[in-house]
Amino acid sequence: MASDEAEVLAANAAFYTAFARRDLTAMDDLWARRAGVACVHPGWDVVRGRAEVMASFRAILTSPAAPAIVATRPTATVLGDTAFVVCAESIDGNELVATNLFVREDGAFRLVLHQAGPIARREAPKRTPPKVLN
Repeated sequence: MASDEAEVLAANAAFYTAFARRDLTAMDDLWARRAGVACVHPGWDVVRGRAEVMASFRAILTSPAAPAIVATRPTATVLGDTAFVVCAESIDGNELVATNLFVREDGAFRLVLHQAGPIARREAPKRTPPKVLN
């Protein structure tokens, strides 16, 4: 039997696979049906409610301009019947950070929140030469 952490990471991977394949049925199956859901796509205001969240994914995934997303560095934290995954998303050469929140519903972890946004680029600290003591 898989650990809860492994189940959550598998559900998270399934989310990105559904996105990559533009598979609306798989995407719909991943989201909770009884728990409240919300989504914050990069640059969007919050989308609330299952029908609205699914409509937002339908609009994105059926668009010819739908971006290709690659998720990396996922880490899962399980808190009983709730869990979250934090990962990086690469979209068109840009890196974002994403949080995916899951609840256990009907024995499986289902999405209740996806939020992704850009990572601010930090400049590398400038190196100053060491002081020479006389």
